[in-house]
Amino acid sequence: MRIAIIGGGAAGFFAAIAAKENHPKAEVTIFEKSKKILSKVKVSGGGRCNVTNGCTDIQALSKAYPRGEKKLKRAFRTFDTQDTMEWFESRGVPLMIQDDNCVFPVSQDSQSIIDCFLNETKKRQINLEIGKGIQAIEPIENQLKLHFLKDQFPPAVFDKVIVATGGSPKRSGLTWLEELGHKIADPVPSLFTFNMPTESVSDLMGIVVENTLVNIQGTKLKSDGPLLITHWGMSGPAILKLSAFGARILSEMNYECTTQVNWTNIQNDQIVREDLNGIVASHPNKILANFRPYALPERLWLFLLEKVNLPKDKRWNALGKKGVNKLTHILTNDAYAVKGKTTFKEEFVTCGGVSLASIDFKTMQSNVCKNLYFAGEVMDIDGITGGYNFQSAWTTAFIAGKLE
Repeated sequence: MRIAIIGGGAAGFFAAIAAKENHPKAEVTIFEKSKKILSKVKVSGGGRCNVTNGCTDIQALSKAYPRGEKKLKRAFRTFDTQDTMEWFESRGVPLMIQDDNCVFPVSQDSQSIIDCFLNETKKRQINLEIGKGIQAIEPIENQLKLHFLKDQFPPAVFDKVIVATGGSPKRSGLTWLEELGHKIADPVPSLFTFNMPTESVSDLMGIVVENTLVNIQGTKLKSDGPLLITHWGMSGPAILKLSAFGARILSEMNYECTTQVNWTNIQNDQIVREDLNGIVASHPNKILANFRPYALPERLWLFLLEKVNLPKDKRWNALGKKGVNKLTHILTNDAYAVKGKTTFKEEFVTCGGVSLASIDFKTMQSNVCKNLYFAGEVMDIDGITGGYNFQSAWTTAFIAGKLE
């Protein structure tokens, strides 16, 4: 049996190894159109490679996927985060779980993951063809003929093909799969940070607030978690999660909207008002600058005071009802104009791809083209930051590699 894997990224290598393990006598070949392999693995997690997440509850795990949640929930019963950790560790890559549940190699170097894949492919005699991109797939009887880009190489026939090309930023990059009859969900960016060119909050770059609530004004989009202020606007898990779940809506808004930030992580503003009145009662003679509620970073607290025109040398007992209301509002309902986005680090993630309606998720086989399978982000699947996108790649590649 001849098996082709299209794509030399994380899902491609994982699928190739799984296919060879399940069909040891088969000839397995990975085709990668660029001159680089595993490039996303290399840069992931700041070069450390966030291979998965420490979450072991499948219900909670599946909720980290704005697209694909229900399908993945079933797929994770076949191969979950614990299986991923066992897979790498049994192949000589010890892993560690951070406090935030992100899982990295103990080496803190993505090269450990790359070396693992290269060692496995060499050991299992998996062929690797670099600089060979696929232009079209032609079904012929019970086989599939691969046509290469620009006809640089003669067509090749395979018994089984797994497509693991990763996300495509443009729909045109998925035309060759659409021509086979697959439904395509238009790709748009996911996992991006917010640009705020007109907001002076960027002067506070580097500040992190650990517990925030954020939402997009005029929508039902909301998120929570740590927020990072950057020199271009805002980032951090709270913003990235918001961008993932709001990928399509934010695209339609042309990335121009108003983000509301609750710096206290308390939804009920009446509780915040009572907390502030409690400070007035217990520390009446303290000046505002010297007594920060909710352990807010000093520079942020002074920035917020200035934003609502409250002198930093004013005493808490001189605030009055109006002053307390001003502080309550800015702490729970601070607003910033978003104009544009920036890709998170070098990790490009797309919302969109081959529609899950075109795929049998029990086997990852195409519903419209026999012997064709899918793995990874080429499908309309994406997760929030934290190792989730790699986990869906490993899971779908493991199932596809069975070639059932």
